[in-house]
Amino acid sequence: MATMNLSAQKREDLSNSSTKTARKKGTIPGVFYFKNSPAVSISVKDTALNPFVYTSEVRIINLQIEGADKPHNCILKDIQFDPVSDKPIHFDLLGILENEKIKVEVPIKIVGIAAGIKDGGVVQHTLHSLEVECLPADIPSHIDVNIEHLKIGDGFHVNELNIPNVEILFSPTATIVAVVPPAVEKVETPAEGAEAGAEAAAEPEVIAKGKK
Repeated sequence: MATMNLSAQKREDLSNSSTKTARKKGTIPGVFYFKNSPAVSISVKDTALNPFVYTSEVRIINLQIEGADKPHNCILKDIQFDPVSDKPIHFDLLGILENEKIKVEVPIKIVGIAAGIKDGGVVQHTLHSLEVECLPADIPSHIDVNIEHLKIGDGFHVNELNIPNVEILFSPTATIVAVVPPAVEKVETPAEGAEAGAEAAAEPEVIAKGKK
């Protein structure tokens, strides 16, 4: 599990005007939660948060809050995006303890090319992440699913995963990825088109009668 450093400053002024000003200056407000401790309002540089937001892996954050005695290990628990610009506007960090299990969402990576593709099959990736529970040291950065053996009609299910020291909190029978037959598109033949045209021509024309 990769660990990356993140520096943050405490936020004393929590007013809306102060928050808007901070965002204009390139900082993102957030909250750090830790068990049996009061929540701490913080802010970080928007670019500093990018490695934890725009990634397909889970990363433990070594958070250093300005003025704090020591850093805290945590994970990115939630992030909110602006509906127009799609930029991060708020985030939540959750502190973790090395001897306590934690629930976390882990992304799934598809590995290999399915055998069924050679026969025209189409890969359907249904589940893109799974919630798991484990100790921080056992958190997988991602979950690999090898699909090379899948033929048309085959699927890979949650109960086929084997991750040491990790409990998967999802239905065992759920399908992660499957190879399905190609969609069949009906193509009208010239004969069918001519027959349809003949039927249309054979229909009598209805002329409305009435006063001119």
